[in-house]
Amino acid sequence: MIELHKKRILLVVAHPDDELLGCGATMHHLIHEHQCTIRVIILGEGITSRSDERDPEKWANELAIHRQNIKAAQQAIGFESCGIYQFADNRFDSVDLLDLVKVIEKEKSEFNPEIIFTHHGGDTNIDHRRTFEAVVTSIRPMAHEKVNTLVCFETPSSTEWQAFNYPNPFLPNLFFAVGQADVDAKIKGMESYEFEKRAYPHPRSPEALRIQAQRWGVATGNEFAEAFILVRSIAK
Repeated sequence: MIELHKKRILLVVAHPDDELLGCGATMHHLIHEHQCTIRVIILGEGITSRSDERDPEKWANELAIHRQNIKAAQQAIGFESCGIYQFADNRFDSVDLLDLVKVIEKEKSEFNPEIIFTHHGGDTNIDHRRTFEAVVTSIRPMAHEKVNTLVCFETPSSTEWQAFNYPNPFLPNLFFAVGQADVDAKIKGMESYEFEKRAYPHPRSPEALRIQAQRWGVATGNEFAEAFILVRSIAK
């Protein structure tokens, strides 16, 4: 069992809203019940792929709103801090993996976490997969590495949309029981994202997010829960 009380956790995600979708309720629980200190790193700007060609200037207004939405989501969950980067949305495969790794290594050095949460490496979204690859590369278990635990989360509207025969399915082996307040905070944070929230039955809708939490709760004998994959944990 991994120890999480009062730990420093780095949450590395590809896009604004990913920090809510997969683990918002768990993060709220860890902050408010276990006094964890959590910093979020958002690698991508999350919006310009909606044009045929990437032109951030055409999306300047939406990108500014996105940044305000990030702050509102941060307040809903209680993250201590948030680092925002501007890698091209849904184009992480056009970026050298080393560029992503360098950002994560810099953040690790400054924040000094013991635990990292990030995307599942088998998601439909290329940015999610590349983020996972960059995180794994940045925490190779050498003698000086302080991150001893890596946990991956599912991202509704990406993880479950992967092909059934994709070689890396999401098979959770770690679950966090959460409460009503945690789920409400997750939904409130997600609804802060003006360009990402959706109506039911979309997986990002409030109703679907609550159903997902209930589903994992039922699977584990709780009212609500979130599911994860424990990729690696080194006890010392």
